[in-house]
Amino acid sequence: MTPTSPESTSPQTPPAGGDSRMLTALVRLRSALQAAALPLDLAGAEEQRTARQEMVDQLEDYVIPRLMTVDAPLLAVVGGSTGAGKSTLVNSLVGTRVTTPGVLRPTTRSPVLVHHPEDAEWFGQDRLLPDLERVQHSTNDPDALQLVASPTVPRGLAILDAPDVDSVEERNRLLAAQLLAAADLWLFVTSAARYADQVPWGFLKQAAERSTAVAVVLDRTPDDAIETVAAHLARMLASRGLKDSPLFTVTEGKVDEEGLLPPQHVADIRGWLESLAADADARAAVVKQTLEGAIRTLTGRSFRVAAAADEQVEAARRLREDADRAYDAAAEQVRDACADGTLLRGEVLARWQEFVGTGELLKSLENRVGWLRDRVVNAVKGKPQQAERVTVAVESGLETLVLEHAEAAAERAEAAWQQYAAGQALLAGAGQDLGRASRDLRRQVERAVREWQQEVLEMVRSEGADKRTTARFLAYGVNGLSVALMVVVFASTGGALVGAEVGIAGGSAVLGQKLLEAVFGDQAVRSLADRARRALDVRVGALLEQERRRYTEVLDGLGLSAEAPEQLRQASRRVDDVRFAANRGGSGAGAGEDTSTGS
Repeated sequence: MTPTSPESTSPQTPPAGGDSRMLTALVRLRSALQAAALPLDLAGAEEQRTARQEMVDQLEDYVIPRLMTVDAPLLAVVGGSTGAGKSTLVNSLVGTRVTTPGVLRPTTRSPVLVHHPEDAEWFGQDRLLPDLERVQHSTNDPDALQLVASPTVPRGLAILDAPDVDSVEERNRLLAAQLLAAADLWLFVTSAARYADQVPWGFLKQAAERSTAVAVVLDRTPDDAIETVAAHLARMLASRGLKDSPLFTVTEGKVDEEGLLPPQHVADIRGWLESLAADADARAAVVKQTLEGAIRTLTGRSFRVAAAADEQVEAARRLREDADRAYDAAAEQVRDACADGTLLRGEVLARWQEFVGTGELLKSLENRVGWLRDRVVNAVKGKPQQAERVTVAVESGLETLVLEHAEAAAERAEAAWQQYAAGQALLAGAGQDLGRASRDLRRQVERAVREWQQEVLEMVRSEGADKRTTARFLAYGVNGLSVALMVVVFASTGGALVGAEVGIAGGSAVLGQKLLEAVFGDQAVRSLADRARRALDVRVGALLEQERRRYTEVLDGLGLSAEAPEQLRQASRRVDDVRFAANRGGSGAGAGEDTSTGS
């Protein structure tokens, strides 16, 4: 059957050409696409991940290399359904066996590219499909591209035999899609039995949307079905935007010993391809049409990826805020509990009372808060070993307090993340139980509390440097005065005693302050308490921040950038600007020097 006139070889719009500005804009677009990470499991994310990778692949495999080598031979990729006879057709077009038809399905082998010997320079590793290794022999490696030089292929044309688009092997399907995306011309092969299958039409729809040059081959068609099947297929092509695509029919016929169809069966297809190869203008028109369509489609699809990247950034922001909220609350609760008298209960209070004594002294303080400092000092009966017991009780109480709030924060953060599918996936892949505090947190808290207590001890020692020979300082020593300072810290806010329990705890804190004032004076005690409180806040904050980082590092590891979506939009707009300028014949905005600010 004689094909329709290939009007599709005339570009609908002027091509982008080999303009260096377009090349720069496309390289930036590729970088922007690569930077627009979509790692979170959001609705529609998988579809856009696939689209993003397809676009990057097409830029690297076809658009950028082709733009750099616009004079390279026309690449016709032969693709289609399983069992359509693609390899047999390629062999028959070349006139010799260059690719092996698959007897068993699925056939796993490298794609085969047949070219004229004098065109070999165009198909090196740095040209089209640079990720595929070049080999000169048949192989089952789908990551290799077998190059076959044949003088029967006209100069200016190369034919590539691709895997089945509907192969049961995913690697074959992906490779077929990659190869078709790198084609200047699709020679799409189907059969009388398979021409209405859904998968091939999905590819043909993409070709129509991208303005890709397509010729369709209806292969293995019985003589008595040619007219009916071809007419139906032509109507299907027209209804799907491919009415101008050439349609060839190849009747069923016996293959010879080499596996070739009779020459007359493929004469129309071969003649059409040879005419394209011989006509530089027609060949260039096909290349430019497909290239222009690919570039136009890339920019349109990029905006959808940018929108998906925005959603990723927003979802990560919500997850980060949830974690921050949980740990900020924990830090505030620990801070409050360390200042409102909460710790001056239980074991800490008991050990402190052993140290300072109770009874008449506390009773007197309740009645006469202004009791003389000397009276307070003289009443305290604490011994060094009793001061040490207070220190141990404080250490235990602080450790318990921090650990409890760290556990609660981890539980709250986990519960917040569990509300989102993306958060659930991150928790599952974190490699640790984020809903519990770190395994070594207890050891770290113990060390931090001991270091804080040592810091308080050094504060007292430094403050009392010129008082170490006084009776009052000697009477209670650095240890005794440091535990008194801890007690004051645990029942004061902003330097003022607040005593959570109006009775014993409050009175004990007042007693601690009076004891310190008797040695150091009012102003010095307020300064010491403030410094000790801030030092404790810093250490507790560092512990909780370390716990928080278990969550935030998971988010940081996603590689999300808040600027990436807008950078992708800018890169896409720049490509469109250059393309529109070229379509106006190089005049107007974008036709002059490169003024883009894209990444």
